[in-house]
Amino acid sequence: MQKRTNTADLIGQLLIIGLDGAEISLQLRSLLTRIQPAGVILFARNIVKAEQTWRLLKDCQTCVSTPLFACVDLEGGKVDRFRDVLGPTPSAADVFATSDRKLFRKHGRIVGASCRAMGFNFDLAPVVDLACATSHTVMGSRVVSDDPRKVVTYAREFLAGLREARVFGAVKHFPGLGDASLDTHHALPRVNKSWRKLWEQDLAPYRALRREAAVLVGHAAYPQVTGDCCPASLSRKWVTDVLRKKIRYRGLVLSDDLEMGGVLKAAPIEQAALKFIRAGGNLCLICHSQEHILSCYQALMDEAQSDRKFAQQVQDAASQVLAFKRQSRELRGRERAPSEQKIQGLSRQLWEFGEQVRLKTISSAREPA
Repeated sequence: MQKRTNTADLIGQLLIIGLDGAEISLQLRSLLTRIQPAGVILFARNIVKAEQTWRLLKDCQTCVSTPLFACVDLEGGKVDRFRDVLGPTPSAADVFATSDRKLFRKHGRIVGASCRAMGFNFDLAPVVDLACATSHTVMGSRVVSDDPRKVVTYAREFLAGLREARVFGAVKHFPGLGDASLDTHHALPRVNKSWRKLWEQDLAPYRALRREAAVLVGHAAYPQVTGDCCPASLSRKWVTDVLRKKIRYRGLVLSDDLEMGGVLKAAPIEQAALKFIRAGGNLCLICHSQEHILSCYQALMDEAQSDRKFAQQVQDAASQVLAFKRQSRELRGRERAPSEQKIQGLSRQLWEFGEQVRLKTISSAREPA
């Protein structure tokens, strides 16, 4: 067997990958062993039962030598990967409507406990985009307010709840999709907003929360800032100049899924992965196709071997990921496989929380302004 190179190990630490199916296959085991990714991300297609999900994540970890980021999108409402296993989780907008900070934190704590029980340690939530009329049909109940201060209040409590459950969080979608009228899953929106307004409004949550979570970069263009239609996820201006330098963010930077239409309108996926790392990012999300995962891995490898400056960027980005893993209590230890009793208890807590949110919202609506 050919010895793996150090460059190959580092390249893997720049990738969080999606899987097919609900159990590990020989093909998946081979993929994980070969690329040694930083993490995996599961979706509803992978999550059938609690113990099955826990087992799948455990099997993935046996193939990878460093602790895996075990990721999921669990916001509640329309983005709820556990609905068929635990029952529905209230949306961010529903919880925010209670005006109760204790419930904001409890939302994060219950989501975190559900993640932890099923083997996850990283929740790609909360959304901190502003709830503007422009994006209402796209974002719906995923967003909470058009007031950045109120967005920060909710997000800070939600993240604190996640931390209590020993789960990472990620705020998204930098620098903000509040004024994006198109869905980045399918198209590349142009947000025609001035730098001053973006700084005062959309970027305020990232400034306030810069020490509290990872940051996930979205696939929208901001021509008044960059002078072109390059999506933020591929823009050094946004990732390095604004997020890293001006906001002074020091944590991990993730791309949104590089298979989404918003970014593929701007570049083939292999070029998108290269540009995201060149922009100053750490972790490329590739959530579906094994072919895309392998082609991006090879493109990153080839570029690192032919371009000394890019090789240094790979070294810096991967070293930051590995340092984060070494320092993180969320990656230490692992919960036991969830029992049926444990899952029934979580389902009950979730239902009770939903009722608490519903009744509190009714009560708040009745109070005089």
